[in-house]
Amino acid sequence: SPPSPPPSLPPAGTGPVYISEVGCAGTEASLLDCPHKNVTEGECGHGEDAGVECYVPDLGHQHTIRIRGGRTRFEGRVEVQVGRRNGTQRWGLVCGDGWGTLEATVACRQLGLGYANHGVQETWYWDSEGGAGEMVVSGVKCRGDELSLSQCRSHGPTVQCPRPAPRHAAGVICTETAPDLVLNAGLVEKTAYIEDRPLHMLYCAAEENCLSSTAVNANWPYGHRRLLRFSSEVQNIGRADFRPRAGRHSWLWHECHGHYHSMDIFTHYDILTVNGTKVAEGHKASFCLEDSDCGEDAGKRYECANFGEQGITVGCWDSYRHDIDCQWIDITDLKPGHYIMQIVINPHHEVAESDFSNNAMKCNCKYDGHRIWMHNCHIGDAFSEEVERKFEKYPGQLSNLIP
Repeated sequence: SPPSPPPSLPPAGTGPVYISEVGCAGTEASLLDCPHKNVTEGECGHGEDAGVECYVPDLGHQHTIRIRGGRTRFEGRVEVQVGRRNGTQRWGLVCGDGWGTLEATVACRQLGLGYANHGVQETWYWDSEGGAGEMVVSGVKCRGDELSLSQCRSHGPTVQCPRPAPRHAAGVICTETAPDLVLNAGLVEKTAYIEDRPLHMLYCAAEENCLSSTAVNANWPYGHRRLLRFSSEVQNIGRADFRPRAGRHSWLWHECHGHYHSMDIFTHYDILTVNGTKVAEGHKASFCLEDSDCGEDAGKRYECANFGEQGITVGCWDSYRHDIDCQWIDITDLKPGHYIMQIVINPHHEVAESDFSNNAMKCNCKYDGHRIWMHNCHIGDAFSEEVERKFEKYPGQLSNLIP
């Protein structure tokens, strides 16, 4: 039998394989500009998925940051270099106010310690002996893809920290591996449909805030709500299991559906105009996380039944069928027109991942008041040039790209 792949390799991909035999000169702007062969179904499997290992040049960013006081080299209070004083390197603390997962992600990357596990806003429990004692940076806000904290936004030279004591300095807990969730965009596109669901069947959904706010004014139990229903599948393609941050003691029991929810907000469902304005009230879905199915080299570890452990194992996915409660967007008040459907996984970055850029999915959709058409569903928070060329050019779309 062939040898097992090294543990550093990610699990195989999912969905269709589009191209093979790619031969680039190295000057192309896109892989699709390279000579390639279009793949027919069954011709190329995920065992032959191409991959890359990128080289990141040494820019010296790791020399301008350090962590102190932690129990291991992967955790501690963040200190940044702020020049010299009397010929000695001067270090200072980062204000913990507003510090979160994205900021910790950048700090861990700059330190060369992998990915963020937690961004900590209070560090009083870490020994600060011999470390810096003065706040020198505040208001740090990162996108998550920066190479250094100095590339993130901040208050600049003026420190505005509401809690300036060292105990409220920012800290990090880093990890060498992290999960990475991605949505199956093709499944959403194939399974979307409209249902007019009677109000008397929606009491449980209303209790869990799965309907638009206008539903409270409906003539219960008569009438109906118009729902855009679809299936979704969230796969963990990272190198660590996706686990909810909250412990069992704080999980919420949902009587209607008969299970615990381990994350308050796991997914956002929205309908947007083509210039990015939300028109169908965003449904903030909470879920019970479990392994619905797994790839060949992975096994199920998590299930919701009997107060079981929750999470998504590496190489497994959590499936939500179109016919389960709350697997929808309430479009009762939506007018006919051209829209964009958006789904965002882990929208508040509550759980750290190795890559947040693939957590959003967008579909082009057309609604005529009776039927809905979904097409060109793709992963990515914004339109790439490639995807932009594929999309129909509705008024405003070219000049109003979604941020």
